[in-house]
Amino acid sequence: MNTFAYRPHCWSTASNGLVTDTSAIDLLTLGEHLDHCQSGNRHLRSLHCAAQNIRGFMAARIVTTVMLVVVILGANLWLL
Repeated sequence: MNTFAYRPHCWSTASNGLVTDTSAIDLLTLGEHLDHCQSGNRHLRSLHCAAQNIRGFMAARIVTTVMLVVVILGANLWLL
């Protein structure tokens, strides 16, 4: 069941032979909908962006990254 923070507007996609024009209530409802959708995904979007940056950094330096992981694991095994 969907719950809305605002009263949903009934959309009509048929022009019924009239001029197709966007009303002010349609633009207002669309703006509210976009604000609602974008506010919930900010943290997920920033996490996704950080993951892409890390992946890009590692992909550009794959040999260095692999060698660093090997050195860290080797040092960890040597110390234990």
